[in-house]
Amino acid sequence: MSQESLPSDGGPEHPDALPEYAERVLEVTELIPSGRVMTYGDVAEWLGEGGPRQVGRVMALYGGAVPWWRVVRADGVLLPGHELRALGHYRAEGTPLKEAGRAAEGHVPRLDMGRARWDGGGYTEGHT
Repeated sequence: MSQESLPSDGGPEHPDALPEYAERVLEVTELIPSGRVMTYGDVAEWLGEGGPRQVGRVMALYGGAVPWWRVVRADGVLLPGHELRALGHYRAEGTPLKEAGRAAEGHVPRLDMGRARWDGGGYTEGHT
């Protein structure tokens, strides 16, 4: 699928319609188990199309109805502007974190990507 399938800045033509690519990104997001994460690039790779930026755009526009906190930056830094909300979800789900040191600004931890990252295991049958 090409980037042309992604919504324009004006959003979808019909307010209830999601572009096919967005639907697929959101479906993958819902597969990620509690306490685990995938990067934007992992989701694109799972789908076999798009890239981290396209997945990020979908999540920014449509991700509120799915566990958005499970799709993350590859460096484990929490989503700017949503750190506290995401952190609450991570702690509730037992997602592995690397606690920030006292010198770290704001003391916001990062995700422990080595332990938290999910490779899609268990959902390989039927995925495209």
